[in-house]
This record gives sequence, structure tokens and C-alpha cells, in this order.
Amino acid sequence: MDPNPPSFERDRHVRFFSDALEALPSDYEEQEINRITLAYFVVSALHILDALDRVNSDRIARWVLSLRRSPEKKTDFDDGQFYGFHGSRSSQFPNVDSEAVNLNGSHLASTYCAIAILKMIGYDLSSIDSESISVSMRNLQQPDGSFMPFILGAETDLRFVYCAASICYMLNDWNGMDKKKATEYIIECQSYDGGFGLLPGSESHALQLMGLIRDDFLSKPMLSSVIDVPSLLQWCVQVHFNLAYNRQIEDGGFQGRRNKPSDTCYAFWVGGVLSILGAYDIFDKCSLRAFLLTCQTKYGGFSKFPGQLPDLYHSYYGVCAFSMLREQEIQKVINVVMSSMRLM
Repeated sequence: MDPNPPSFERDRHVRFFSDALEALPSDYEEQEINRITLAYFVVSALHILDALDRVNSDRIARWVLSLRRSPEKKTDFDDGQFYGFHGSRSSQFPNVDSEAVNLNGSHLASTYCAIAILKMIGYDLSSIDSESISVSMRNLQQPDGSFMPFILGAETDLRFVYCAASICYMLNDWNGMDKKKATEYIIECQSYDGGFGLLPGSESHALQLMGLIRDDFLSKPMLSSVIDVPSLLQWCVQVHFNLAYNRQIEDGGFQGRRNKPSDTCYAFWVGGVLSILGAYDIFDKCSLRAFLLTCQTKYGGFSKFPGQLPDLYHSYYGVCAFSMLREQEIQKVINVVMSSMRLM
């Protein structure tokens, strides 16, 4: 037996995320357009690690608010634009090759991250003109109930339904979407195998439903009447013919799709759905913890696979996974979400 078994190194993770608040490695240059999403990973991780004292709330709030796109007047709400938040400073300026002089690049996912950050640091959202966000967000909803991320188009899928629903929930204003159409779209995304895909008829993937089934959008009484919960639970654990196949594979980690390797983030995406469904105790938590510790790096943070360098995305969801595993010294992710972000 190893006299010094590996353990969750909270202080090392706190340093990792605290350093990311000030500077990021050059490898993140290509992610500049998603800067606010990276900030969301950092601030939320520090919140779960009970280390929000490392965050300069006033400084963060000023920066987040500087990315807001606001209408000039109330009559602009119906001009077809979306008045949310930009993902970074660079997206606030028009492309030199574009004919659009005043391009509005505010993005649904960036708006979700911005509002969540402001909620976590205790900012009063009543001062950000939430009405212009919720009303203009309807311009992004499609006839089938899905959402596109910004006014120029791009893909429409379940991820942006989640963002829209979360924004409405955090702002306590559901005028930003047609809930009936969105609900119908979610139902259409449940596949024959019980899981959910990005689009109706697409392959089931572990991250798609997380969050939508614990807010006012799909409440528990409504849940059992609109989606096939037993099939969803079966998909999460993939118990077929006397455990012939499990989503938790031999190394203890979870896979997001069948025949894929286990990955740090799916410990949260699969584990989170199981937790929401009240079935978190049906898998081997000790083996999952052991797998996650193989992805914990000496620099702090977590890598996608064992032996790789850490990145913010997998580091954040690694911390979330340990929170659901009830690791000491950190907050429960469900409690953090309920008390500060109000997403699940």
C-alpha cells in the first residue's frame, strides 16, 4: 500500500486559478475571443474552492460591465439585435473586412458567463438593465424553439437553449424566451437510447441536459411528464445485460460517448445528471476519485487525460467533480450554484 497516496491538493488549485486571473500562457491566445468564458471558469472554481477572497470583485465587475452592449434607447429593443455581453474586448470592434460599421457581437454564451460572474461576486443585477437583455434575447430564438448564439447566426442547438434558460433564471425574467417552444425542442433532442444530443436526431452526448432539469424551466413535476427519465438514467450508466457495458469504464472515469476514452470533464457532466436524478450513489465513486487524481497536475489544475498539462476547462470541471464527491475543504457545487448562480 502506498504510504503517501495522492490526495486532492486544494491550495495548489487555488494558486493555479488565482494565477490565471492575472495572466494566461501564450497557448490561450487563440481563445482571446472567449476571454469572459475563461474568466467564468476561474471565478466559479475559486468560489467552489471557497477562495473568492482571491478575486478583486470591483475590478472584475468593472471589466465584465465594460463588455456589455446596451441599446441607445428603449425603442431599439425590437430592432432585431441582441443586447447582451461580448466575449472579449476584440469582439466589440467591427472586422475591417466587414461592411458592418457598428457590428453587434454580443453572444448568448458570453452573456450567460458574464451574468453568472456578476452573481457570484455579489453584484446587484438590477443596475444592468436586464430588461434589454431578456427582451432582445427573443430575437435569437428560432421557430423550432432552439437559439442561435448571436445575431449573425451560427449553429443552433441545445447548448444555447441552456444559456438562454439560465439567463432568464438568473435575471428572474422569462420574457426572453418562448418556454413552450424551447421545451418542445428539448424533448426532440432526446434520442432513442435515452441520452440527449446537440440537435434532434444527433448522437447522445453527456453534457447536453445538465442544468435544465433543476430550474423553473423543467421542474421535477414537469420532468417526468416530458422526458423519458428511466431511459436517461440507463444511458448515464449504460447498464445493459448484467453490466455488459458501463459508461464508467475500467480506469474509473466517465466517457461522454460510447467507445470514447474517459475524460476529466465527464466526471461532472455525467455525475451531475446522476446527482440531479438522485442516482449519484449507483456508481463506484472511489474509482472515479482515483481516476481524477491521475489527471491532477503538479502545477495545480487538471488535465483532460492523465499525463497532460492542465487547462482551465478541465481544471474547472475537475474541481466541480470533486465537489460532488464531497471532498473536504471545498463547497458543494450544487449549493454554490443554488446560492449564487441559481442555475440548477
